[in-house]
Parts: sequence; structure tokens; C-alpha cells
Amino acid sequence: MTETRVPLIARAVATLTGSSRVSNLPSVQAMRARHSRSAVGGETSPAHEGPQRIAVVINPIKGNADEARMRVSALCREQGWEEPRFFETTEDDAGVQMTRDALAHEPDVVLAGGGDGTIRMVAHALAGTDVPMGIVPLGTGNLLARNLDIDPDDLVGNIEAAIFGVHRAIDTSTVRLERQDGSADEHTGLVMAGIGFDAEVIAGTRDDLKSKISWLAYGEAGMRKLVGHRHVVEMDLDDRGRKRFRMRSVLVANCGLLPGGIDFIPDAVIDDGTLNVVIMAPRNVLEWFAVLGKVVFKHRRSLPAIRYYNSREAQISTQNALMTQVDGDETGDAVAMRVTVNPGALTVRVLAPKMDKQLSNPA
Repeated sequence: MTETRVPLIARAVATLTGSSRVSNLPSVQAMRARHSRSAVGGETSPAHEGPQRIAVVINPIKGNADEARMRVSALCREQGWEEPRFFETTEDDAGVQMTRDALAHEPDVVLAGGGDGTIRMVAHALAGTDVPMGIVPLGTGNLLARNLDIDPDDLVGNIEAAIFGVHRAIDTSTVRLERQDGSADEHTGLVMAGIGFDAEVIAGTRDDLKSKISWLAYGEAGMRKLVGHRHVVEMDLDDRGRKRFRMRSVLVANCGLLPGGIDFIPDAVIDDGTLNVVIMAPRNVLEWFAVLGKVVFKHRRSLPAIRYYNSREAQISTQNALMTQVDGDETGDAVAMRVTVNPGALTVRVLAPKMDKQLSNPA
């Protein structure tokens, strides 16, 4: 462990002292070995041999964006590779067209540098292609990163993993939202989509608090939104028949780890070809605390206020338009939401996995 961490610590010190160039980087072979040595039984291998063509889609307003640029460029120079190409997201496009532009240059990997929105847009453009995505989380929630055992605070390590890691095929979802005016639109999901309370919390989170206390700001919004009415909805899982019930929120997830290490959906696996559907229907504050206790303490006792189901497709419709979200991004009010899983649709580069539930099948 000491051998692995010392170079990373040294380069972190270089950043703090204002160095504009990363010197003494280990060789390609050394970094490749570090990111594959923990593979179990030789089942995983380095993602790429030889020089690489690197493209980076980056959100320029994120706090570590400039440092990320510097780190990627310095790594490529040290290895004698061509300069990486950078494509900046804009307020109007969080990364889709930029990723398509990057693909025109035939990169070996596209790094997504930004928050969950940027990573989701890059994934939308890469899903179904043979080009992998490297994840450089620079946001507040960093939901996909956490579910792939990526530490959002280890910028250098994440860049190394994105360039020298192993390939993993993970599921995505297609989220179709129907609006009250009859229009519809589709979104790519990586973590979880929701309708109702969870989307209201995201919409109600204060930007000034997010900048001060990061993901804890969502908790403050949650407390403000806790008291409210349940909504009548109908749901059909895998065309097994529609059922009507009252709820505060329905979540449809690929994976279930939240900031703070909260495993909201313990049975969720990111590459099992299955969606996990959670219905939250507490009637009062006391039942909300019962739900919280079940999630935090991971007890298996069933509660009427929260129910879990597995499905490959979930269709949800409401009497009145309700707020929706996909991977922590507001996606407007909708009267219906259909979520369909796309097994193994996206290839990502990550550290060689531990044998745990989050990454179950080597690519």
C-alpha cells in the first residue's frame, strides 16, 4: 500500500506548491501495473497497450477543472503521447455534442470531467460505442463515481485510473418522460431516476449551501420538504399489470450508494441487467424516521412506508404532473415516467475491482 500511495502524495504536494508541471511521473508500465495488480485470479487486464489518444470533455466552471487539465496534459507529455484534446461544456449543452466532436478524432478514451450531469451527458453519447469513458468527478454528489468505488477527492488517482484502468461494462437506463401537454423526451440514466419527493428535494436545494457544505445541502432541503401529501400513481413492472397506490416518491435505480456512504438500495448492482424500484409512502414524520432508520441501520424488517421491487422496465403514471429527476438533475414535471434498463451498454475505465456487489462481472 505504501508503494502505491507515495507517488500520489508527492504529486499532490506539487499541486499545493503551485507547480505547473507534474514531474517524476512513474512509467506507463508502472502505472498500468498499479491499476491491475489487485485483479482477482487474472480475470481483468489493463485497458490499453501502447500510446493513447486522449479526449477530455470538461465542465470549465468546476473548481478543480484547471488542475484536471494540467494533470492530464502533463501525463501525456511525460509519456511522449500527443497532446490531449479538450472540449468544454456550455450552459446550453452539458456534454453531448462535445463528446460527439471528441469521437470524430478517434480517441482511445474520453474522460468526463465534471459533475453527475456532465458524466451523464458524456455517457449518453458514448453508450453503445466501443470507446470507453474515464470518470474524473468534479461535482457535488458524484453519484456514479461513488458507486464505482471512485474517491472524488483523489483527482490524480482518478485520472490515472481513467487512462490506465481496466474496462467494465455497466448498465444504463433510458428514461422517457411524458409531459402534461402530450410531449415526451428521453434521458440516459446511470444511477437513479425519480418522481415526487426526491425530485422536489433536488429542486429545492440551495446553491449557496451546496458551495459551502457540499452534498449535505440536500439534507437541509429534505427537512424542509418532509411534510407533504402523498400522490396517487399507477405502476406497471415488466408488463405484469398496473397497480394503483399512494406515494411520496418512486425511485428507479441502477445502483444505490448515496453520498455519505449511505447504501440506500443494498441489493442494487450496477451491472446485473436489472433495475431496482423503490416506493416511499410515509404518511407522517414518524414514518419518515422509520424509513431513515431502515436505510441507515440496514435492517431487513419490511416497512409499509418503503417497498422494493426488481424489474427490467418500470412504467409510472400520475393523476397530476409531478417533478422528476435523473441522476440528481432536475428534468421537469411529468405525468408519466418509463425507465428501461440497457444491460452493459456503457464501458468505463476503473480501478481493478474488489470482489464486491457493486462490480460483479468482469468485462
